[in-house]
Amino acid sequence: MPGFHHLSKASEAMGCQLRQDPPRLRCSHLRIAHLFVLLFGLFRMSSGIVQMSKSVKEKVSLPCGYNFSYEEADMLQMRIYWQKDNEMVLSFISKKTEVWPQYENRTLLDIDDNFRLMILPLFLSDRGTYTCVVQKREKGSFVLKHLTSVELSVRADFPVPNITQFGEPSADIKRIMCFASGGFPKPRLTWLEDGKELSGINTTVSQDPESQLYTVSSKLDFNMTYNHSIVCHIAYGDSQVSKNFTWEKPPEAPPDRNHQVFYVIIVLVVPFAICIVHRCFRRRNTTSRKGNNGIYLGPAEVSTGQNV
Repeated sequence: MPGFHHLSKASEAMGCQLRQDPPRLRCSHLRIAHLFVLLFGLFRMSSGIVQMSKSVKEKVSLPCGYNFSYEEADMLQMRIYWQKDNEMVLSFISKKTEVWPQYENRTLLDIDDNFRLMILPLFLSDRGTYTCVVQKREKGSFVLKHLTSVELSVRADFPVPNITQFGEPSADIKRIMCFASGGFPKPRLTWLEDGKELSGINTTVSQDPESQLYTVSSKLDFNMTYNHSIVCHIAYGDSQVSKNFTWEKPPEAPPDRNHQVFYVIIVLVVPFAICIVHRCFRRRNTTSRKGNNGIYLGPAEVSTGQNV
């Protein structure tokens, strides 16, 4: 880093002029040790690490904490660096701001507000410790004037799951689906009823490669002929979120009046028809017997005459 490079020059001057005889390798080690001690001391003398917590996609404003008068300050004589852990975020040198690729189009240095660093929107990858370094030119070289750190934690909470009905795969079977997106870390989805875990189907967990946020979904089949109170429960890290789903079995359908009329007709008509058929059959048999007897005996007068 250019600022630390210039800061080390002052240390080199002191460390090497005190002992010119030792080999240059040993002098180099002394320089590094001296620089480390100096930076550690400055860090310890700073105001300490500021703790901040934000949610994914929100805006964060990280304070640098360096108080100065913008009207009196000569920006050409100052250098500002923001870095996260071991990587650069932004630099302000000779009144020009340079943003590193990972933070382009979403990072701004607020010079009017004591070099605050603003990031919008936040990603999960933005969590970490940010350090603001302020250098100022004095007597021809840049010296460290301010050093402070801010520890940023980024949350990614799952919203309340969404439960939707997903059709009826078979008779008396209803299918529902539970869905939630935008959380971190990796979630675990379970279905519960009366405190007992149910067996879900097609449970999937996916992670967006850019935002690192997770999406989870699962389906569940249940019998529609019974009442149900089902819970979709999602656990992630030390947090959890859930949604209830209530199902009441449909009421029994009232009897069909058309069928009732049909049954009445059958009950009344069938016996009546049987009775008519039976009577017709008996009358026919009676008529047949009378006809057969007349042919066998013949007329009464003719029989009498023959006997005389």
